[in-house]
Formats: sequence, C-alpha cells, structure tokens
Amino acid sequence: MELIVKRFEELTAEELYEILKIRVAVFVVEQNCPYQEIDGKDKQSFHIYLKDDCGIQAYLRVVDKGVSFNEVSIGRVIAVKRRCGIGSRILSEGIKFAKNRLGAAAIKIEAQTYAKEFYEQQGFKQVSEEFLEDGIPHIQMILDVI
Repeated sequence: MELIVKRFEELTAEELYEILKIRVAVFVVEQNCPYQEIDGKDKQSFHIYLKDDCGIQAYLRVVDKGVSFNEVSIGRVIAVKRRCGIGSRILSEGIKFAKNRLGAAAIKIEAQTYAKEFYEQQGFKQVSEEFLEDGIPHIQMILDVI
C-alpha cells in the first residue's frame, strides 16, 4: 500500500472527491449524523492516506497548529476496512508526520468516545469530560510526542 501526504492545494480533484466521498459515507451517512462535514479546516491541513489498486483505504488529516487547537491536531481518521490494522497504521503515520515534519510537541484530538481505546493504544490520554458534538459523544485527548 502506498502512503500519500499532500497539502490541500496539492490534491487533485479526483483525490479530493474520493476523500470527501469516504468521509461523508462514514461520518454523515453511516453514523446518521447530518453535520457540516466540509468545515473549512481542510485548507489548513495535510491529507494523509493509504492507497492501493482499489483506491483510498485509510485517511486522516493533520491540522495545522492554531486552527482547531493551540496544538497540532489529527482528525477525520477513517479506514475503509475495519479491525484489520489499517486504521492503526494510518494513525501511526499521522503521528510520525506531525512530530517529524511539523515539530509537534503534542497532538490534540476530539475523539468519538467509542474510539477511546483505539487512540489510547497509540498513547493518547483523555483530557476532558465527555461532551456531545453533533449529537455524538466525544472526548478531547492529547498525545505528548516529545
């Protein structure tokens, strides 16, 4: 599988279409959660994905420091096939990128509560009480990468 890293302006129309299609399929349709999926942060993000002959298999975005939080953040983590390790792999790649290319000392996320253990496996720690975001329970988590 090929790892691709691009800023928003480097994405082709086809890549952007495939990314948005996957994100909407899961975060809007599958989770039955109508919300503004295209939130304006994509232009201040790096888009990281794993691709094979069938297309994008896993995706996340690394959002520049100061856009979502004071820290670099990771969001829209998604794997087309679940429970096979590809989600963990893309998250690991996102963390490495944030640390090595952006010099992040910490990475902050807003995770859906059901995925808490997934993020804890990569070293994230819960730093907030549970709250609702678009009707779905979330928590804030942070990873110190120093």
